[in-house]
Amino acid sequence: MTLPTHLVFSDVDETLIRCKSMFDFLDFHYGRTYGRHGTERAREVRETLTALSAGGTPREHANRVYYRAWSGESAHLVAASGAEWFKRRSAADSFYVPATRDALLRHRADGAAVVLVSGSFPAILDPIAADIGAAHLVCSLPEVRDGVLTGELVGEPVIGEEKRAAVRRLLSAHPHIDAADCHAYGDHVSDLPMLTEVGHPVVVGDRELAGRLPGGLFLTSDDGTLPAGA
Repeated sequence: MTLPTHLVFSDVDETLIRCKSMFDFLDFHYGRTYGRHGTERAREVRETLTALSAGGTPREHANRVYYRAWSGESAHLVAASGAEWFKRRSAADSFYVPATRDALLRHRADGAAVVLVSGSFPAILDPIAADIGAAHLVCSLPEVRDGVLTGELVGEPVIGEEKRAAVRRLLSAHPHIDAADCHAYGDHVSDLPMLTEVGHPVVVGDRELAGRLPGGLFLTSDDGTLPAGA
């Protein structure tokens, strides 16, 4: 097996794809599965999470609140919903952030292993990872008992410092790779722990955040990669 020349880490929501996948999929699954009552349930969850965010609740806690909304759902049906969600959403040209997707595909062609790192979960992310040819997926993992989601997570949500830990674990598993040769893509301050672990950090869509990374790059949504100060 050919060893990767370097690792490329990428956030997903608003970095690789344009939407906030967890909210969009919540609406999709509950509306599709339960009709009007499901749509109302999804709206209530979103309103709760918006209020928590506005009140300064840490994203790690809000992430756990989100997953509690899935308690009692069949893991098999949620995964099937995720495949259908991806099929429909990815049919639109606006699904991916073109510049990020193109960059990841170029890295793969150059011998890199692409790693998706996200607070989202496999039902949403597995189809995306397969589509872009990601070698690894590191994400929040909902707990499943007897085929049913419990509403809790196995381990910590993959946000903030957990993203740093993910980078370090993957680098430890690839001792022939130097972190200085690796790349990472993110769009939010919670991605900084991941971005600061590699030699080539790239911020998508947030020029101010890019300015906080010496030597970092700024990636516009459509037009390509620029120096952070450009």
